[in-house]
Parts: sequence; structure tokens; C-alpha cells
Amino acid sequence: MASHARGSDAAPTTDHDEIRRWAEERGGRPAAVKGTPKGDDGGLLRIDFGEPEEGLEEISWDQFFKTFEDRKLAFLHQDKIDGKQSRFFKLVNRG
Repeated sequence: MASHARGSDAAPTTDHDEIRRWAEERGGRPAAVKGTPKGDDGGLLRIDFGEPEEGLEEISWDQFFKTFEDRKLAFLHQDKIDGKQSRFFKLVNRG
């Protein structure tokens, strides 16, 4: 079972379904930083919330997770902070 952050604690996960659910519950979409190499490297990954950010380009979840796995990343995130839904996340190396 995947772990979830509580309070102000952050919890890492590699579960694709959990990451996608967390992002979509907050209006997030998978994205890459414009101008970073794509191809097999996939560019720098981000989650874009709300109005699309100018420096990001939307990518598919398949592209996001291919790069996520190729780079052996984990998704560090919070569910809530001070009782409110949090958008805090960070992509970190699996350790």
C-alpha cells in the first residue's frame, strides 16, 4: 500500500496511479520545461497547475512516467498542510 503524507510531513512514492491521482485532484498536468532536451532524455519534469505556465509544455502521462522510471525518480509530496490541500511536491532520486 502506498504511503500518504499527513499534516506537514512529506511522503515519497513511485506508484504511478497515486502520483497521477494526487496531481489531477489538484488540477495538475504532466509537463516538461521548454528548451530542455526531449528525445530519450524526456526533459526536466514538472507538474503544471491551473493556467499553463509559459515555460512549461504539457506532455502525456506515458511520457512523464517513462522519464520518471528511466531516471529512477521518486515523487515526494504532501497531501495537506495546516489542514488544507497542499500542492507541494518534489522529484527526488530513489534512495
